[in-house]
Amino acid sequence: MSHKHGEINMIEELRPELTGYCYRMMGSIFEAEDAVQDTLVRVWQNWDQLRQHSSRRAWVYRVATNVCLDKLRNAKRRALPMDISGPSTSITEPKDKLPKDSWIWPAPDTVGDPLNIVVSRETIRLSFVAILQLLPPRQRAVLILNDVFRWSASETADVLGMTVAAVNSALQRARRTIAHSNLQSEKLQDGVFTVDQLLLTRYVEAFEQYDIDALLALFNENGSLSMPPFTMWVRGKSNLLKFYNTTRSHCLGSKLLPIRANGNCSAYAQYVPNGREGLLTPWAIHIPEMSNGKITHIHHFIDTELFVRFGLPTEIDAHRNFAKNR
Repeated sequence: MSHKHGEINMIEELRPELTGYCYRMMGSIFEAEDAVQDTLVRVWQNWDQLRQHSSRRAWVYRVATNVCLDKLRNAKRRALPMDISGPSTSITEPKDKLPKDSWIWPAPDTVGDPLNIVVSRETIRLSFVAILQLLPPRQRAVLILNDVFRWSASETADVLGMTVAAVNSALQRARRTIAHSNLQSEKLQDGVFTVDQLLLTRYVEAFEQYDIDALLALFNENGSLSMPPFTMWVRGKSNLLKFYNTTRSHCLGSKLLPIRANGNCSAYAQYVPNGREGLLTPWAIHIPEMSNGKITHIHHFIDTELFVRFGLPTEIDAHRNFAKNR
């Protein structure tokens, strides 16, 4: 009995890294967590097969991959707003939306990576997840297992039921697609991963005070922001000025709670007034992109269910100070 408990614990310990794998495959933490749960159910249902396999980790990943491939069979490509259309030329209150399954959504930093492997934070950034969605699902799995999780071609072939030659061919095609990708979301990052704590502190102060001049001073000249599920995104300081003025009544009195998302320790959960005295309720997850001491882009993900996935409270005290990062 204790031996079986040990095996069950081993499978449960895989949950964080499986979530990281499925998130990169699916582009959505909602779909990733569902895929992991479906994977574990199939594992329990086929326990005898698991115990007979020479590599139990590989067998579990085979199940997870099949679950993801099934879910992706008729799915359209997820994207970020700037990869779908150009910036808005008419700044009004955002109204046009696309369905939830159109968008890439952020993931909490509890999403893990394989044991004993330090995976680059770049491979879970929003821009990289967006690039992965350009790949056919099977190529996507090959690239994630080989180039992100650092499996060998033979290990990947075993998981995917392919030959080593087929894996290497798929890997070459996937790498070529990524090398020639031309997504706007990738350009916004300037190819530099930075965390400027002073800049972040100034952003929180300016946003919570809703000091538009102070906010604008933090962006570079071509700074931008987006807000899925709304298709609209805004670029340039003059348009940002119009946008912040347009949304003042909704955002005034907000608080930003520091969180961790997508390998980036500089994300924030925005809570807004809800008409109840002294209480604020969830609105959006902010993920800033920074370069050379300026903000290049702010992702605003507007979906209150994200707050549940991030383990965040359903309301907060409007008078509490959350400015210091965890």
